[in-house]
Amino acid sequence: MSAVPHDLVSLRAPVPVSSTQGTLALALLPRQAPPPGRPPQWRPPVRPGAVVVPIDHRLRHAIEEWTHRFVQAAVEIVGGDRPVSQLVRWTTRDVYADLHRRALLVARAGGHQPGLARVQPVRPRVESVHACFISDTVVECGVRVRHGDRSRAVAARFERFDQRWVCTALDFS
Repeated sequence: MSAVPHDLVSLRAPVPVSSTQGTLALALLPRQAPPPGRPPQWRPPVRPGAVVVPIDHRLRHAIEEWTHRFVQAAVEIVGGDRPVSQLVRWTTRDVYADLHRRALLVARAGGHQPGLARVQPVRPRVESVHACFISDTVVECGVRVRHGDRSRAVAARFERFDQRWVCTALDFS
């Protein structure tokens, strides 16, 4: 068999190549005037429900300290180092069930029983806590947890019931 030459027909029309293809076309000259749009005294609009309540410094410090201990225990529970029952008094049923489910999943993946002994080779550590008081009885906290070389965020919502703070939402990201 001999090869028969074929004429190749392109299915796409040729596109001209520009000088900025594959890069961002940015003007890198310094700005000479302020950005247009908002006056110098501009403040973001206040939405209903978005106002943060001013809280006494001692209460803020106390809740951030308490959140630090709570989240430290929670990440150790999820990792299998602590039993989930240690936080039953300070969580709602939904948060408790979620912690229990997470601990079981991690234990199943690692081939151990959750909460019996320390199983994590690297202990997670809470690095920082930032609290935002929604009201006198509701606080939402952003927590940074370091696990070895990686950091993760944990968001928690606490509500005050009968003179104690109870975790009503806990989100690991």
